[in-house]
Amino acid sequence: MLLGYARVSTNEQNLDLQLDALRLHGCERFFTDTVSGAKAVRPGLNEMLSNARPDDVIVIWKLDRLGRSLKHLVELVAELNERNIGLRSLNDPIDTTTAQGRLVFNIFASLAEFEREIIRERTNAGLAAARARGRMGGRKPGLSEDAQRKARIAQSYYQEGMPVDQIARDLDISKATLYKYLRFRGVEIGKYEKQIS
Repeated sequence: MLLGYARVSTNEQNLDLQLDALRLHGCERFFTDTVSGAKAVRPGLNEMLSNARPDDVIVIWKLDRLGRSLKHLVELVAELNERNIGLRSLNDPIDTTTAQGRLVFNIFASLAEFEREIIRERTNAGLAAARARGRMGGRKPGLSEDAQRKARIAQSYYQEGMPVDQIARDLDISKATLYKYLRFRGVEIGKYEKQIS
């Protein structure tokens, strides 16, 4: 079955052009999203992926309608390949149901991996250069003013015997963060509590 997927970024944009092209291509079911491509949560895409079955082909107007980034696109196509689901783009030379389309997509995947390696190398070189000049990266040790305020309150509640779950809820923090705050304040934490932190 051919499954059509269309996406626009805002309500001001129109899906008609994409949907008309998908209909002309013979798509039988349609899934749509009106959301920025950078957003991770896309209900239409998620619904389509859960409905797709082996030997189905997902048809899109252009690759940029589907993936948030080249990395996301590569991961998505790898998942589709594992499930024996094809991908066809009407305006890009991508059709993973053909040998040529798979080749082109694998070239894209290699470029994405190359780009990640270059970024990693540049980051490591930058960190090494900064260390050579005596600068250390990362966050400054300690807590922000708001975190220090919460740490003082947490200490007070804890020493009054309030249950840890309730303190975390009241301060809107995780238990792990609560224990970090208590350690920062020098509070003695019982053995059992240390294990679950």
